[in-house]
Amino acid sequence: MSLDSDVIVDRRRMRRKLTFWRVVAVLIAIAALSAVGLAMSPQGRTALSTSGSIARVNIEGLIRSDQERVEALERLENSSAEAVIVHINSPGGTTAGSEQLYDSLVRLKAKKPLVVVVEGLAASGGYIGAIAADHIVAQQSSLVGSIGVLFQYPNVSELLKTVGVKIEEVKSSPLKAAPNGYEPTSPEARAALDALVKDSYAWFRGLVKDRRGMDDALLEKVADGRVFTGRQAIELKLIDELGDEKTAIAWLVANKNVKKDLPVRDYKLVPRFGDLTFLRTATSMALDAVGLSRIARQIERTGVVQAVDRIGLDGMLALWTPASGN
Repeated sequence: MSLDSDVIVDRRRMRRKLTFWRVVAVLIAIAALSAVGLAMSPQGRTALSTSGSIARVNIEGLIRSDQERVEALERLENSSAEAVIVHINSPGGTTAGSEQLYDSLVRLKAKKPLVVVVEGLAASGGYIGAIAADHIVAQQSSLVGSIGVLFQYPNVSELLKTVGVKIEEVKSSPLKAAPNGYEPTSPEARAALDALVKDSYAWFRGLVKDRRGMDDALLEKVADGRVFTGRQAIELKLIDELGDEKTAIAWLVANKNVKKDLPVRDYKLVPRFGDLTFLRTATSMALDAVGLSRIARQIERTGVVQAVDRIGLDGMLALWTPASGN
């Protein structure tokens, strides 16, 4: 019995040592992967690749509220980049998202020389973002403008009648949740929406007038919802210069004392490096290799940063976790 007890004790000691060295191996692997990830991350690129260079930022597609974009632009504010060129190719999006982008670019402009290049389209909310800059460059065939606001919603009341469906509701006041698309829009609801649209439109017009230095006559001419080509836009003071990125660089050199021949490097508006796919996968593989499969599955589902946050939790938890696959 004494011999059996000694064997059990030895096995336990060996198991503890093995677990310790597994943990050490994982920490070393994660540290090495993190060093590589840092160089490829937004923070790492800010520190390494934007140093002594001009940062290129791309705003594309529909513009919505995006806190990650806000934080990425804040990191760029504090980077060592000499200047920023913002390329915009967007038809717009939500007014709130466009205002958020505008505010972020204004804060960035206060720290770094900034110029906007219209790739193909800077319309409506895309143009709101563009006028944050003191100088806008567009190609001759680019489209800019569409100064206006709309509120649109589907109305399926006639369809519901056809299929014999009636929506019943009880609400606190006539304008609560109006319009809802299930009944014809009442004159009162339409008037309320009209007031919203006109208020946002007045804000948009005021922003354009202030940022582009327009008088009322010129503002009336450009603020009817139309888009204009780059050739038209320069005459209407919607942009400042025809050209491309090289034109923007020349303006920075001539007007913002930016050094000539600085490299232009992409600054991508992406999530934190701990949640990059390559790092998540590599860390998961390292954990699997040393037998810590449960933690590996957690990282695959939530990412490195969130998994570390989860490990830091203790005490009685009320926490829902999706079931992991086998």
